[in-house]
Amino acid sequence: MEEIDKIPKSLMENLLGLLRVRVKRGVNLAVRDVRSSDPYVVIRMFNQKLKTRVIKKDVNPEWNEDLTLSIIDPNHQVKLTVYDRDTFSKDDKMGDAEFDIFPFIEALKSDLTGLPNGTVLTRIQPSAQNFLADESCITYVNGKIVQDMILRLQNVECGEVEIQLQWIDLPGSKGVLTTS
Repeated sequence: MEEIDKIPKSLMENLLGLLRVRVKRGVNLAVRDVRSSDPYVVIRMFNQKLKTRVIKKDVNPEWNEDLTLSIIDPNHQVKLTVYDRDTFSKDDKMGDAEFDIFPFIEALKSDLTGLPNGTVLTRIQPSAQNFLADESCITYVNGKIVQDMILRLQNVECGEVEIQLQWIDLPGSKGVLTTS
């Protein structure tokens, strides 16, 4: 697994594991060029910054791209920002959102013995405290726990981004089950 090779040994002992953020698609994103936008997504957590490829001239882009974050502290928020790629000037911001990974990390500690495929472990409702556009479910699917989210972008006139979270346990890492 190439993700392990990129992690310094000193980090491994504090590392809980890796969070794979699948950036699925954008819906009704803001127009920042003449009639469209050239959007890409940046995900930040601590000193980590990852980004998707640019999708040209599309306010409903489909990225279906996996970005992988190293998780040390599950209490920190992950920030997602959408930008419009510009050739001759600074890229325009097209909104942002934050999401909490703590409920997802807590669901990883569940006893999954005998659970049928598709079992919903947790439901998180949209509220003033989160950026959810719709209910987010943490589900047991094909032996893994996944969380689907539709994030409503802030600081912009319109737009949502659909993402999915999935956990990657690493041999030699601290692991999720040892935290409390």
